[in-house]
Amino acid sequence: MPPSDDEEKLISQLKGNTLRAYWAILSSDSGIIGVRELQRKLHFSSPALASYHLGKLEELGLIVKERGDYRLVREIKIGIFREFVKLGTFRLPRYFLYSTFFTGLLIFYLFQFKEINFYSLYALIVGALFTAILWYETLRVWQQRP
Repeated sequence: MPPSDDEEKLISQLKGNTLRAYWAILSSDSGIIGVRELQRKLHFSSPALASYHLGKLEELGLIVKERGDYRLVREIKIGIFREFVKLGTFRLPRYFLYSTFFTGLLIFYLFQFKEINFYSLYALIVGALFTAILWYETLRVWQQRP
């Protein structure tokens, strides 16, 4: 499904430090962040730079300013954000869930391994291969986070 005009605008505007600022708000405990807190978190050179990126997010309708702080009002699932799931305040690549499941199955199979034959060797190779591929994808997506 092709992205709508609104999504196209968001994708084109959410880049670089603005994307990092949005990620910082998403990662905060309450979905609220102040200018100085963002400056410290992202190691910006001045509060004005943090304020600029928060203003861009406000123009996009993703956050609102309330009593000097900025509060998240809209969470989007476009671009890199599609690859992450939220567990509490932490965001993990969705492949992480699959990787841990297949790793658990592989460990269980290794403990149940009794005899070596074609089928048991095939299951071991396929399980190890799927586990390795999923962990590779998990790490690849994790490195792409803002």
